Amino acid sequence: MNRRQLVKYIIAFPVLGSLLRSAAALAEWNVDAFAAQTEREAIDVFFPNREIIPSDAIKIGVHEVIENGAVVPIKIDADLPAVQSISIFVEHNPNPLIAHFDLSPECKGFIATRIKIGQPSDIIAIVQSEGKLYSKRKFVEVVEGGCG
Repeated sequence: MNRRQLVKYIIAFPVLGSLLRSAAALAEWNVDAFAAQTEREAIDVFFPNREIIPSDAIKIGVHEVIENGAVVPIKIDADLPAVQSISIFVEHNPNPLIAHFDLSPECKGFIATRIKIGQPSDIIAIVQSEGKLYSKRKFVEVVEGGCG
């Protein structure tokens, strides 16, 4: 084996490992929850038979009036211990489950992203902390929808 072939093999192994990890992540994709038509259905499928406790320890940072629903900056900040995940739902979107973030134990309970909102709706953040689920809702008015 010459040096050029060795370099190809060295580069190929991490790429192959990355592809296998990506395939494993897709295998965990909750198709039914992301395809749900209503907020209630999406939550029930994503968190089956789980109690969700309303909490003021979760802050949803988003403007109350959205001019363009196609690009909506949003921040979720959970002042809860050991946050494991944060999920975002939008009540009247065609597919209400917008995003789900698994957080490592070293992370603070905070995410910032951009989402689409089709029409005036509640945004629902569901945070898993120490094995329990907590939620917060915030209504936003949308001038021009971004889901169509």
